[in-house]
Amino acid sequence: MRRVVITGMGTVNPLGCGLEAFWENVKAGKCGISAIDKFDTAEVGISVAGIVRDFEPADYFEKKDIRHMERFTQFAVASAKQAIKDCGSDMKDLDPYRCGVIIGCGIGGLEMTESEHSKYMEKGPNRISPFFVPMMISNMAAGEIAMKTNFRGDNFATVTACASSTHAVGEAFRKIKDGYLDVCICGGTESTVTEFTLGGFKTMKALTRETDPMKASTPFDKNRSGFVLSEGAGVLMLEEYEHAKARGAHIYCEIAGYGATCDAYHMTSPSPECEAAARAMKNAYEEAGFTADQIDYINAHGTSTGLNDKYETCAIKIALGEENARKVKINSTKSMTGHMLGGTGAVEAIVCALSIENSFIHQTIGYTTPDEECDLDYCTDGAVEMPVNAALSNSLGFGGHNATLCFKKLEG
Repeated sequence: MRRVVITGMGTVNPLGCGLEAFWENVKAGKCGISAIDKFDTAEVGISVAGIVRDFEPADYFEKKDIRHMERFTQFAVASAKQAIKDCGSDMKDLDPYRCGVIIGCGIGGLEMTESEHSKYMEKGPNRISPFFVPMMISNMAAGEIAMKTNFRGDNFATVTACASSTHAVGEAFRKIKDGYLDVCICGGTESTVTEFTLGGFKTMKALTRETDPMKASTPFDKNRSGFVLSEGAGVLMLEEYEHAKARGAHIYCEIAGYGATCDAYHMTSPSPECEAAARAMKNAYEEAGFTADQIDYINAHGTSTGLNDKYETCAIKIALGEENARKVKINSTKSMTGHMLGGTGAVEAIVCALSIENSFIHQTIGYTTPDEECDLDYCTDGAVEMPVNAALSNSLGFGGHNATLCFKKLEG
C-alpha cells in the first residue's frame, strides 16, 4: 500500500504569513481577528473580520502577475511557493504528469466580481475588464500554481463551501495513495471580506455582530453568536512516502485516512441526527487503521454558530462513543483566525500536522461560559502539551458537505 506524507507547508492568513509566524502566534493563543477598515461598515452592521494584514504581493510576484491575479489566487500561489521551499524540492526528478495541484475555493473572486459589476452598471458591458472572468473563476488558483511549477497532472478546484480545502487535501491523498500521482500540491484559499459578502451572510443571520475582536469568535461557548468572516490560504505538499524518504525529506506526519459524506438534509443547517458527520470521522480513522479510543486530538470545524457547535459535539460522540469523546482533546482554530471558508480546512490541516510534530494542542481562545449542549474537552483553559499520535480535522460545509482527514505520527 502506498503511503502519503506531508513534506512541505505554507500559509497566508490573519495570524501570520508564513509557517513560522503562524505557528508562533497559534502557540501564543493570539487573536487574528480585527476591526474592518477596508470600507465603512455602518450600514452592514458587521464590524470585525479575519483580515490578512502583513501580506506583500511584491515579495512573491512580478508587477504584471499582481495586476492579473485576484487576491485569493495570490494567497494560494504565495502559500504554494512557501510549501515548495519548505519541502526542499521542486520535484523536477518526477514526471510532471505525476505531479498534481488540487486547490479548494468556496466562492472565488468576489472582490473582482463586485468591482466589475459596478463598472458594468455605470458604463455598460463593453467596459468590463477582459481579465474579469479568468481572474474571478475559483479554479484559477490551481491553474496559476501549475503554471508556476509545471505540474501537469490532475489539476482542479474542489468547491464545497466550508469543506472545500479539506476535500482538496483528501482527494490529493487519494490520488497518491491509489497510484495516480506521486506528488500533489493541495489546500485551499479565499478572500471575500467585502461589504457584499458580509451583507449576504448577515441577512441569513450567520455572522456575529460582536464588536470586540477578542469576544467575536467563541466556539462552543454558550454565548456564541455567529462566525467571523475571514480570508486566507493554506497549502500542503503531499508526497508518496518512499519518494520522500529516498530524497531525505523532512516529514511532518502521515495522512492516513479521509472520510467524505453528505447530510442530504438542508441548505445551511447541519443534520440534527449528526450521523453523516460522524460517519466521515469514523471512515477517516478506520481507513488509517485506528480505533475510536486511539484518537488523541480533533481539530473541530468549531465555527462559533449555535447549530454547528452543538451538532458537531453530537457527531463526535457518535463517531468515538461517549466515553472516548470525553477523553479526546478538541479545539477550534477559528477561535483565533475566524472562518476562512474555502481556505479554512487546509489551514487547520497544517495545525494538525504541526500539533503532531510538536506534541502541542493549542487553546480554544475566547471561551468564558460553558454550554450544557457542548460538554466535551475543548482545551479552553489553555494549551496542552502531550504526544499526538492520531488526529482528526473536521470541515462541515453548507449543503451538508462533510469531510474529515486523519493524520498519523510517522512510523518506520
